[in-house]
Amino acid sequence: MIDSEVRKAGKVVLSGGIILYPTDSIWGIGCDATKHEAVQKIYDVKQRNDSKSMLVLVNGVKMLKQYLNEIPPQALELIGKAKKPTTIIYPGARHLASNLVAEDGSVGIRITSDPFCQKLIEFTGKPIVSTSANISGELSPALFSEILPQIRRQVDHVVNWRQDETDPSSPSAIIKLKAGGGMTILRP
Repeated sequence: MIDSEVRKAGKVVLSGGIILYPTDSIWGIGCDATKHEAVQKIYDVKQRNDSKSMLVLVNGVKMLKQYLNEIPPQALELIGKAKKPTTIIYPGARHLASNLVAEDGSVGIRITSDPFCQKLIEFTGKPIVSTSANISGELSPALFSEILPQIRRQVDHVVNWRQDETDPSSPSAIIKLKAGGGMTILRP
């Protein structure tokens, strides 16, 4: 079943659509992170200003390298030591939709460990946007059942995988790397 859901979601992503899908943290709204129009659709659904950037999922260090000017050595150390899903905000984003990159040129990227997300990224060959499935400023849903019907209606595809889970999920940790070294923990 996971493979058929990956194919359905992947086709939507490759056609420029947006999906509602489970991640290694909370349920997310996603699209091809290289398509400006698809990213804009997510901002519209979330009623969010595009100056507030969203994060991107990749399936490994090899893919991560494609979307950054360089990977600071401390990032590899953080990735290796992370005990929970951890998003790292890197300086020097490249090859991503311009409306996904912050004004300072940075972007939040997480190497996902979730089997569905890994397969989706492999199927599409694309980095996938992942932002909480809520209206901007509202609480992030910890379970699929908490996602507003209006969010579900506005996406092009709702993934039929892990919808019945009852253990609440948590957002990822967020760490911002500073150009030239140093870091700030934005969300533990």
